[in-house]
Amino acid sequence: MESAALSQIIERVRESARQGRALRIRGGGTKDFVGGPAVALSKADVLDMRCLSGVVDYEPSELVVTVRGGTPLAELEALLASRGQCLPFEPPRFAAGGTVGGMVAAGLSGPARATVGAVRDYMLGVEIINGKGELLRFGGQVMKNVAGYDVSRLMAGSWGTLGVITEVSLKVLPVAPAEATLRLECDQSSALQRLHAWGGQPLPLNASCWVRDEGRGVLYVRLRGAKAAVEAACAGMGGERLDTAQTAADWDACRDHTLPWFTDRAGRPGLALWRLSVAQTAPALGLPQGIEPELVEWQGALRWVQAPAECGTALQALAQAAGGSATLFAAPAQGVTLEMPAQGQRQPALAAISQRLKQSFDPSDIFQPHRMGTGG
Repeated sequence: MESAALSQIIERVRESARQGRALRIRGGGTKDFVGGPAVALSKADVLDMRCLSGVVDYEPSELVVTVRGGTPLAELEALLASRGQCLPFEPPRFAAGGTVGGMVAAGLSGPARATVGAVRDYMLGVEIINGKGELLRFGGQVMKNVAGYDVSRLMAGSWGTLGVITEVSLKVLPVAPAEATLRLECDQSSALQRLHAWGGQPLPLNASCWVRDEGRGVLYVRLRGAKAAVEAACAGMGGERLDTAQTAADWDACRDHTLPWFTDRAGRPGLALWRLSVAQTAPALGLPQGIEPELVEWQGALRWVQAPAECGTALQALAQAAGGSATLFAAPAQGVTLEMPAQGQRQPALAAISQRLKQSFDPSDIFQPHRMGTGG
């Protein structure tokens, strides 16, 4: 039985399809900045999803939770924490007010992503409204439910271009029994070498972050797992062991981009924030002259770079040579004309698949037209 809020959203979508009016699907608006100024400048009608909120079902013993798309992310995380469970992929918040639907649509993951997986890896089922105003369900509440399972995962990172996410079923995990953070001073090349070597060993490595801190290169490594495994790793990996309670806030700041490395960009309005996804074994990149060293996450697979917008093409070439791609994550504070599409050029085959999916789910092209150039 449809709720009044859900019925209103369905009718709103159908009316937009009939009139050919674009819709900007919005939860808390905490990720509107991602991909550049297109979202902020969009003239599409806003479809606010926060009216569709609440936990539908939670089975702690089964490690499964089902919630409505407009449910505040903070509310879900608090519920899981009360039962000693969590979303292990650590979805970034960036600001207060984010929703579960927005978390899935953005498909962004935090520091632990390289070890535990991404948002889509925890998607069990999803309910969406397509561009015709039809309510569709895919997947279920168990990992073995194959029917439609890939469609559920497809919604992660789609930025709402394929449908309105009304309900999500997620796999959750228990909080690790032990945690520790190590600090090691080293340059980026040494940090990458250490991470690559550790990656081949049975260590409870959960997250890593290399950054320039007061002029020195510093590698932070977070360990999570059984207490005996964490203690043994601390004894064998070297470095300075930090206070876990204090470092928890630092890892949150890394996830939410409130570390000084990120926030200092506000004092240099001409710089954009670029996200370089590369092969985990890629060496330190030869950045264009004048560009400060990047912040490195995901055991080397994610490189954040602050650079002028005109460096986009050069960064894209560097990333491609390292087995990946470069995308504009946050535009400069000052308005500029970008030299490259916000998310880089797609391969022709991938672009063709994306267009076919878009045509199938949203034939009238009413969902998130401002996001189609960003690639999700």
